[in-house]
Amino acid sequence: MKQHLRILSAALACFLLLLASGCKSYWIDATVENQTGQAIRELEVAYPTASFGSNGLAPGATMHYRFQIRGQGPVKVEYTAPDGKTARAQGLTLAEHQQGRLTIRLLPQGKVEFLPNLQPAS
Repeated sequence: MKQHLRILSAALACFLLLLASGCKSYWIDATVENQTGQAIRELEVAYPTASFGSNGLAPGATMHYRFQIRGQGPVKVEYTAPDGKTARAQGLTLAEHQQGRLTIRLLPQGKVEFLPNLQPAS
């Protein structure tokens, strides 16, 4: 009986250890703000190994998206302005195991501002 209790205690300790050291998911909560003063079309935000976007974003509107990073690479933004011109910008480099918030502000004249609050910092 004592041996069964030891085996059970050891199994329980292993289970608790695995539970305490479980896998951690790293997420970035992204917000895209349209501060261009105009509606935009065909918005795409590319990050390492994936992208997200929208068919359009009204002036003053925001878009939220949550993602995980696989690999390493830059954040790129592309959208079409009302005059048909494509605005492109490249921002910070992201890497696996970063987490936190990233705000992307689309500004007039095709300018883009990247405001990261990530751990570890990029």
